[in-house]
Amino acid sequence: MPAKKRFIAVAGNMGAGKSELVEFLCRRYGLTPFYEPNETNPYLADFYADMKSWAFHSQIYFLTHKFRLHRRLMGEPGTVVQDRTIYEDAEIFCENLRRRGMISKRDHRTYRELYETLCASLAPPDLMIFLKAPIRTLRKRILKRGRKMEIDLPAGYLKALDELYDEWRARYTLSPVIELDTGRLDYLTDLVDRLDLFRAVEQFLV
Repeated sequence: MPAKKRFIAVAGNMGAGKSELVEFLCRRYGLTPFYEPNETNPYLADFYADMKSWAFHSQIYFLTHKFRLHRRLMGEPGTVVQDRTIYEDAEIFCENLRRRGMISKRDHRTYRELYETLCASLAPPDLMIFLKAPIRTLRKRILKRGRKMEIDLPAGYLKALDELYDEWRARYTLSPVIELDTGRLDYLTDLVDRLDLFRAVEQFLV
C-alpha cells in the first residue's frame, strides 16, 4: 500500500494495454482507477462516421470531461491511476486531426487556448507510464476486443498516432517516466516481467 498519495498516469496508443495495466496496478497495490469516458461521448459514433464534421465537437467533449475527471482524481485521498490523460487528448488526438485537416486552424487555436488554460490549474502526474507496442500488435489487439468504431478506422490512423506519441514523449517533462514495451513484456503472467515492473513502479509509491 502506498505510504502517501500519488498520481500515476498511463499513456499509450490504442491497443497498447493501458486498461490492463491500470487494472493490474490497482489489484496489486490497492489503488483507485480512473478510466477514459469513451462510452459517454455522444459525438463518438458521429465522429467515426464523419471525422471532419464532428472532430471539434468530440474533442471539446473529451477535453471537458477529462478536465472534470482530473479534478476529481486530484481530490481523492489515496493514490490514483489514470487510463489516458488530458494531455493525450490535445497532444495526440487533436493534433492528429489538425494535421489531417479534420479540424480548422481557427477551431484548433480555440481548442489549444482552452486546453492550456485548463491545464494551468491541474496538478501533473507524479509518474507517467508510457506504453509502446508494434503497430501490428496494436491492430491485433483492437481486432480482438472487437469495438466496431475502432475496427473500421483507416489503416494509417494508428501509425500517425504512434508517431505523435513518440514526438510527445520526447518533449514531455511534467514528471518522471517509465517506458514499457508491451509488445514484448508479459507482466500479467510472466514473473520476471512482473518483478521488473514492481521495482520500477514501487520507487514512486513510497
